[in-house]
Amino acid sequence: MNVAQSATEYLKDVRVEMGKVTWPGRNELRDSTLVVIVMVFIIAVFIGAVDRLLSLAFEAFIRVLG
Repeated sequence: MNVAQSATEYLKDVRVEMGKVTWPGRNELRDSTLVVIVMVFIIAVFIGAVDRLLSLAFEAFIRVLG
């Protein structure tokens, strides 16, 4: 099989697979986006809190040693 035949076959396969895709509706997309934004915010707050606590603990540890 040459390059042109391979490319043509590949594009045919892509067309078949894209026909199987179910795209989300407007409401589903909005809801999913909202979930992602909320989860990113929650994780950011958690990581920030853990970072702050570890920083305070490390500073206290350094003060005890110094």
